[in-house]
Amino acid sequence: MTALRPPSRVRPGSSAPAEPRPGRASAPGRITVGDIITTLTDGDLPFRVTAYDGSDVGPADADITMRFENERALRYVLTAPGDLGVARAYLQDDLTLSGVHPGDPYEIFRRIKLETPLRRPSAAELARLARGLGWRSFTPPPPPQIETLPRWRRHAESLRESSTRRAAAISHHYDVSNAFYELVLGPSMAYTCAVFASPQESLETAQERKFELVATKLALQPGMRLLDVGCGWGSMVRHAAKHHGVRALGVTLSKQQADWAQAAIERDGLSHLAEVRYMDYRDAPLEAFDAISSIGLTEHIGVRHYPQYFSDLFDRLRPGGRLLNHTITRTDDRASAKPQAFTDRYVFPDGELAAPGLLARRGHNAGFELQHEENLRMSYAYTLRDWCADLVENWDACVAEVGERTARVWGLYMAGSRMAFEVNWLQLHQFLFSKPGPDGAPLFPLRPDWDANV
Repeated sequence: MTALRPPSRVRPGSSAPAEPRPGRASAPGRITVGDIITTLTDGDLPFRVTAYDGSDVGPADADITMRFENERALRYVLTAPGDLGVARAYLQDDLTLSGVHPGDPYEIFRRIKLETPLRRPSAAELARLARGLGWRSFTPPPPPQIETLPRWRRHAESLRESSTRRAAAISHHYDVSNAFYELVLGPSMAYTCAVFASPQESLETAQERKFELVATKLALQPGMRLLDVGCGWGSMVRHAAKHHGVRALGVTLSKQQADWAQAAIERDGLSHLAEVRYMDYRDAPLEAFDAISSIGLTEHIGVRHYPQYFSDLFDRLRPGGRLLNHTITRTDDRASAKPQAFTDRYVFPDGELAAPGLLARRGHNAGFELQHEENLRMSYAYTLRDWCADLVENWDACVAEVGERTARVWGLYMAGSRMAFEVNWLQLHQFLFSKPGPDGAPLFPLRPDWDANV
């Protein structure tokens, strides 16, 4: 989902070595972890770094310490620069953190990404480091067992367009454990951005507001038919049936989600109105629905599949019907749609994000009219904040359910994503599209017919 790609903050270096900074110095000719960090940064670190080789950098009284426990930690970082190498070392316990909880390492993310002064070392400096470290330091250790194959390997080993491949990617992220998600997401079982009226509002209230906002934008009325694509645990389906009397069908490629959702529908006494099926939305009947909600699905389908995605949904709406597309986006189209390697290999295999303008354009090209759009990015930052708080509060139970490495992955992913929304590297947009009538007949009201303050 998230790819943390901050604007460049690197300062060019000179041919002279970096000035020594407070910390334990290395012996002549010996390169330490401290030497590497000193060469790559310019100024005081906002946390402390210590290492197995006796070196240390950063304030001695820092409230957060990152420690390289062994030489393998350094090899992970050197052979996979960026988030992936650090994550690998952290998940293997070769790199440890003190002063932050593994369920919410937000503060170390923030300090690394926003407060660490980086510099661009000269070619001579890099050569000196490489000679001092030796070839073994640049030999990649095996990745943690829970890491998936890199994208190019996955593409080479399966058909690019197959439903089986898409289902496998969905399963990797969502079929972790329903019990784990209950602990992290709370009673709503909504794994998508809530809509907050204030930062202090409860997560459940904000999630309820999100579903009601979607329902009112779609103008749901009793007797209408709703298709919810990528329905997750059926929260939107149950809300629409319970509060708006809609006949709702939810579809998901996660078998665990479908089973949980159908059981919740039966438990709530909504079986006469609502249903969740384990199936691809492309197998839903044509021109059978008055409204379609797509909440958090677009992130999974791949940018080059957008034209077919919007065309498939267009064909399943009746004339005058509405589509609400709720999705994470890039801030602009200058960055790659592909996520960074950590996100791709541990969180959302094959996920991609585009700028909002591309989604609007692809929707129009399929025949839709864009009637309304809004950006809810800070609501997602607050949503992720609260999910991390739930993970911290229920840490022991979460670890017992999925194992510590998987629990740590979710802590890294959610804390890093929170910061990405806060600093506007990522956004969350709701697009409301309508399907014109025959010969382009306008079937949408002159003014919005929903309450924006829901």
